[in-house]
Parts: sequence; structure tokens; C-alpha cells
Amino acid sequence: MKIRLSVLTSILISTSLLANETVELEKVSVTATKVATESKNVSQSIAIVDEKEIQDKNILNIQEAIGHIPGVQAESSSNSQNPRLIIRGAGLKARYGVREIMVMKDGVPMTDPDSFTRFDYIDMQNVEAIEVQKGPGSINASNTTGGVIQLITKSVFKEDKNSIKIGAGNDNLRNVNFKYRDAIDDSNFMSFSFSSRKNDNTWREHNEFDSTQGSLKYGHIFDDESTFETELAYTESNVNLPASMTLEEFKEFKASGTQEDTSSQWQNSARDSKILSLNAKYEKEVGNFTYKPRFYYNKWEHFHPVTGMINDSDDNQVYGTDLELNFNHSLFSNDAILVAGVTAKRDITKDSKKYTYEDYSTITKMSWPGPVLTTKIDQTLSKDKGDLANIEDSDTKLYGIYLMETFKPIEDLSIDISARVDKLKFDISGNELTKYDYSKGNYATGKGKYSLQKDFTLSSAKLGLNYKLTDFTNIYTSIAKANQAPTGSELESASDDGIDLDKTNSVNYEIGLKSRTNTYAYDMALYQNNVEDEIIQVKNANGQTVYSNAGETKKIGFEVSGIYNINKYLSFGANYAYSKFKFETFEEQVRGTSESRDGNILPYIPKHQYSLFTTLNLNNGLKARLSTKTWGSYYMDNANTQKYEGYKFVTDLMLGYEKKNHSIQLNIKNLTNKYYAMEASKDAYGNETYKASAPRSFMLTYAYKF
Repeated sequence: MKIRLSVLTSILISTSLLANETVELEKVSVTATKVATESKNVSQSIAIVDEKEIQDKNILNIQEAIGHIPGVQAESSSNSQNPRLIIRGAGLKARYGVREIMVMKDGVPMTDPDSFTRFDYIDMQNVEAIEVQKGPGSINASNTTGGVIQLITKSVFKEDKNSIKIGAGNDNLRNVNFKYRDAIDDSNFMSFSFSSRKNDNTWREHNEFDSTQGSLKYGHIFDDESTFETELAYTESNVNLPASMTLEEFKEFKASGTQEDTSSQWQNSARDSKILSLNAKYEKEVGNFTYKPRFYYNKWEHFHPVTGMINDSDDNQVYGTDLELNFNHSLFSNDAILVAGVTAKRDITKDSKKYTYEDYSTITKMSWPGPVLTTKIDQTLSKDKGDLANIEDSDTKLYGIYLMETFKPIEDLSIDISARVDKLKFDISGNELTKYDYSKGNYATGKGKYSLQKDFTLSSAKLGLNYKLTDFTNIYTSIAKANQAPTGSELESASDDGIDLDKTNSVNYEIGLKSRTNTYAYDMALYQNNVEDEIIQVKNANGQTVYSNAGETKKIGFEVSGIYNINKYLSFGANYAYSKFKFETFEEQVRGTSESRDGNILPYIPKHQYSLFTTLNLNNGLKARLSTKTWGSYYMDNANTQKYEGYKFVTDLMLGYEKKNHSIQLNIKNLTNKYYAMEASKDAYGNETYKASAPRSFMLTYAYKF
């Protein structure tokens, strides 16, 4: 590394010794090690969003909760609960949704075996805390190099007040949330929640969103104090996905704050989903052993018009189990713990169909080489299905085993050693009758029957050391590695273009400092992440987005976050991330010619990202929160030919009042009404596209607890 770790270590230790002797903050438990641990004792960069912050921000989407965290990019191009999520560059390849990042809820995986996560079936209003574990090597993470997001909901066993919450705002923004929990008797408990949301996004064409979600939990405490907990949840979510803009259209948006019909071909993209999920957890202690088996099942369907095709899939099932064992023992005359487990997942899709668009206008243009006249699709006119284009079955399996030992060779030094191995298998078959031909801009005869079988052996490991410098400050260092397999759709796309994708290998070196007192708390981390065969998006000779291994990338970053309590009423906080991610070796194909991108910076990731916030909580029930975030400029393309300026000081404000069981709260997002792009990109052929972030919005919420 260009930055000497020894120099940084000296700086961090010197900083820690400046700490005044004050009372330590209340302990915060996390699940990064699958065992409750204080966050400062985890040998990894981890950020925690607590219940108060979730309530103050009136969190409805995951991006609103974690978008300020250093090293995290979380934005939604549709202003809904389906974000693009990136942690330290992992997830950058995804055109939509979340890839390369493991998402869990109460220890139960929400991520499919091939690393895809749907956030539309997670009700964020039931979440009381969020933990973001950055980087590879977590034993929680199968087929993941970016990290883990753990969503923690209120246990059915935890006593809590019932509540009803009603909110309304501009753009026909509506929200209703109801929570009820009761003890049936001394051993049996239940809770129920219901949420309904709507947002018309009237500032932009074709961007309406609504969702309805319900959850029923049941818990039982046995005579031996072992516990059983299960949850049944249902979600129906409908979102119209807005089209991207050209440079001229983006300039019009910046001038007016509205996005009218654009020139994009695909004007009627959407994602309408229905998801039924069930999970069950059991926990039992026998001597020094604790058994934690978990089982889960999801059934989902969606109607998803996208570029070129309309996806209609109504028979999809994901099920699996995680069988965990904890063993408390002694090592080096100190307490130690062994965590071990096996996991298995299966994702089955039957008769997944693609259709052509029924209604669209065409335009006739001269094409080259030729010249010849060709008829191209100009714009879709509806999302009505046309002819059947493709039918596909897929079966994805993942099996794994993991181990982690945490021990103290001396009193002030904690060491954790972990490893896991997973086997991932793809079996895909189908019949492509019609395809969308990117070079012709219209439909063409498909490739017919096809099949693809591929398997990967994925391994991850971590060695972490955490040393107690003072009663309040710890220093840690770690080395971790993990593999990331391509997804099924990426394998298919690459195979059609004659590319055989390999798995990604990520190795992360990290050193950091964590301090907790009653006056202040901070976390610092310096890391270098070397990635071989990183999977990225490229354009083939026909202008179609496909995937390729990038050779090698190097990611160097520094992150710091902190909070200072000025007094018992007023707090101030800041977060900052420096990111220098570049291609070490990468050849990009442009119109059939190989172009070197060696030494270029990865697109979309700003070098500088920071946020500031202040909170006020008075004894009379008044409260306020003011926060602002800034993204620096970033390159729009792999060739580094153009930068987008980013944005500065996008500010949110909360004003609230609480009295006994009543509360009222006003949340204003983008207070100063800045018009900017959530994402700006440029392809290898020079085409620029922009996706707008939402202008100012507000919601007034009343809540009653009973």
C-alpha cells in the first residue's frame, strides 16, 4: 500500500490516548459474529443504525437508513423501496436491485443463492435496528464479497407498546402502520403488523408506487427456557419505473424540477410483486452448547417489463435452513466461543416467461454497414404483453459449512478465526423464440432451446485481532477473503456473447480504531481490497449490456464516523469516506476492438463522500434532527472520459413533539429543493444517461401508542 499502515497505526494510537477518562457508553450488541458482541470488540468495520435514528428519520426505505454510512452508496432511481446498493464498490455491476451483498432479517437470509435481494418484501417500519458489516469474510455471508446488512425486528418476546401511525405528504404520499403485540399467557406470545404506503411522485411521469404488507409473529417459551419463534409475512408491491434521461432532458429537469416524457424507448417499465414468506427459529441451551436451527420459505411472483422484454414469472420458490451451534469453552485460561453451522438453500423457478411488448411505435432509419433501411422500436406505448418470446426453468442450489473460533490469548487481545465453504450450482434451461436485437433495435428470431449448467466452489476466511488500548478505545486489524459467483442471468448473457465468466476473488486488508465514551464515539478504518476477476458491465459490439471479468481491481479507502454529545440535549455527528478504486488490468471491448482501461478509476464511486448531522432532544418533548450529505464528483464511464459533478449539501429536516402516548413529526427531505442526478453514466459508445433524484418532499406523521 502507498499509505504505510505503521504510520496510520501511530496516528490512531496517539489519537486514542487523548481521550478524557469518562464513563463508557451503553453497550450495543451486534450479530457480526453470530454472538452478541459490543461493536467496538468486532474486528471489522461495522455501522449501526439504532431505533431512535430510524424513528427520527421516519425510515420507509433501506436507502434512507444507510445512505449516510461511509463507504455505502444507496440510492433509488424510482424513489421507492428498490434501491441500488453498493458497499465499498461491491454491487456496482448491478443495473438494478442488490447484488454481492448479503441481507438478513433476524438471522434469516433474505438473499437468494445467486446473491440477488428483493427489498420490496421487507417492511422497514418493523425494523428497530440495522447493522452494516463492510467487506468480505463474514461467516454470515455466502456467495458475497461486499458485506452483510442485518435487519433486526422486535422480537415477539419483547414487551412493547402497541401503536398506530398515520402519515401524509405531497405527491399524494400516504402511509399507515399498525402494530399490535400481546402475551397470550406466560408461555405464548403473538404480534401483528400492517403497513400500507402510496406515493404518486407527481413530479415525474410514470413513477407511481404502492405497497401493502402484513406480518404475523408467534413465539413460545418451553419449560426448559428454550424458545421457538415464527413469522408469516405477505407483501404486494407495485412500482412504475421511470425512464432515464438524455443530457438535454436532464438539463430541462434541472431547470424545471419535473421530468416529462423522455426520448427513451422503454417508457413503461415496472415491477409488480407478490411475496409470501415464512420462517421459524428455535434456540436451546444444553450445558455449554446452544443450538440455533432456522428454517425459511419464500414464494414470490412478479410482472416486470424492462428493456426489450416483459418478464412474467409466477412460480418461484426459495427455501433453506441454517443449523447453527455455539460452544462456550475455555482457551488460554480465558473464555472462548466456537460457532459452527451448515446451511442449505434452493431457488426454483418454473415456467418463467418473457413476452414482447404489444404496443410500440417504430421509426425507420439508415443503418451501417450498408447502407440499409431498418425499422427500429421508437417507444413502447403500454406494458401490455405481446407474443410469448421465452420460457425458462431454473434451479439454483447452495450448500455450505462455516466455523469461527473467538478467543483471548491474553486479557486485552481478542482473536477471531473464521472460515466457510459453499458449493453453488446452476441448472438453467429454456426456449428462446424471440429476442430483442440491440444492433437492429427490434425483435428478431431467438436462439431456440438452450441449457446451461455451471457450478462454483466458494470459500471465505478471516483472521481478525482486536486489542484494548484503553478502557474506551480498541484498535483492530484483519485480513479477509471471499469469492463471488456470477448470477444466473449474468452467466446466460455472457454465454450468449461467447464469454465464460469466472468467480471473483476478493482479499481485504484493514486496520481501524473504535472508541466509546459518554461524550463521544468514533470509528476509523483504512482498508485495501484487491479483487481479481471482478465482474463488471460492458457493451458488446451490438450495444447490448453483457458481463465480463475485469482482470484485477484495487480499492483503497479510508472511513471515519463519529458523534459528539455537546450536552444532554444536543449532539453533533459527521461521516466521511475517501475511496480510490481503480482497474489494475482491464480490457474493454468497444465495437469489436479491445481498449485498455488499466489504471482507470471505477465509475460512479465518488472519491469523497461525507455527511453531517445534529440532533436536539428537550425534556419537554420537542425534538429535531438536521442532516446533510455530499457526494463528490465521479467518472461516468470505464474510459474515464467524463465526470459528473455529484451534489453538495442535500439536506433533510425533522421537527417533532412527543407527549405521553402521542407524537407528531414533520420530515422534509431535500429541504433546499436541489435538482440533481441520482446516477449519471456514459457507455462505451458515448451515450449519456441520467436518473433524477427526487425534489423536495415532506410528510406529516401522527403516532399513538396504547
